[in-house]
Amino acid sequence: MEFGSQLKVYRAQWDDMEAYIKTMEAGRWNSIWFPDHFLPPTPTAGIPPEEDEQNPAWEAFVPMSVVAGMTKRLILGSLVLGNTYRNPALVAKMAAELDQASRGRFILGVGAGWFEREHQAYGWNFPPMKERQDRFEEACAMIRRLFTENIVDFDGEYYRLERAPLSPGCFQTPHIPIMVGGNGERRTLRTLARYGDIYNYNGWSGMDIDVFRHKCDVLAEHCEAIGRDPAEIKLTVHYPLRIAETDADRKRILQENPNRTVGSRNFHIDLIGEFADAGVEEMCCATFNNLEDLQQVDEEIIAAFNE
Repeated sequence: MEFGSQLKVYRAQWDDMEAYIKTMEAGRWNSIWFPDHFLPPTPTAGIPPEEDEQNPAWEAFVPMSVVAGMTKRLILGSLVLGNTYRNPALVAKMAAELDQASRGRFILGVGAGWFEREHQAYGWNFPPMKERQDRFEEACAMIRRLFTENIVDFDGEYYRLERAPLSPGCFQTPHIPIMVGGNGERRTLRTLARYGDIYNYNGWSGMDIDVFRHKCDVLAEHCEAIGRDPAEIKLTVHYPLRIAETDADRKRILQENPNRTVGSRNFHIDLIGEFADAGVEEMCCATFNNLEDLQQVDEEIIAAFNE
């Protein structure tokens, strides 16, 4: 089992982020993941939204590029880029350059986009859900072609290419892995089956192993419909993990965020084992608030799977 963690990028200063990065690079972590928003996407209790929006929110690509030069070992991944923020051809170009500069340590995680307020703030179009899903599927198709073909012509409903090269191309062979985040059965998992390489199950909706297995069955059905082997798709989980050994600690953490998965060290080891038995290869842990929590997971959980 591999382990990664999202970098804390909301309401965070670079000095704090740098310490987090260095701690991960020096530890047992396999990967570091970068959220992608332009305003803090979740509210802070007791702070008016217009005041909270003044807090830092780091988009994904600039920090990823800096961290590529700061690290030698960690895999870098976006979890996940919002398709509505950037032209997907630009995303493919930036991804390939980052993959080259990091010597093949990049994973491109993408999603349809959901946070309406930041679109309003920056003057971006925020289409209805169906159009966002249509755009997302078309974007994934175009990015995959840019990753795998020398010259691409593309005439979609939303995006166009005319004899577009991708040079430099991907450092990795055969190409940069495309991660699709989300649990939507009708559209998201279908897009993943057609164009993705990695499934990131969103554990914020619940770390229920039976639900996860059901999603994998749906993904397998989409793969079967297009003649693809579902075993080609790596299974990962976005895991909102918090360790708490006492009832008081569990209650405090859940009061802060009721969607966290909270339990003892042994609880998490057993739960991760269930997902490993179901085929999961990596747990992408949600952001930790401080270095102590990050290091505790390294020493008490990751270490148990490295023995």
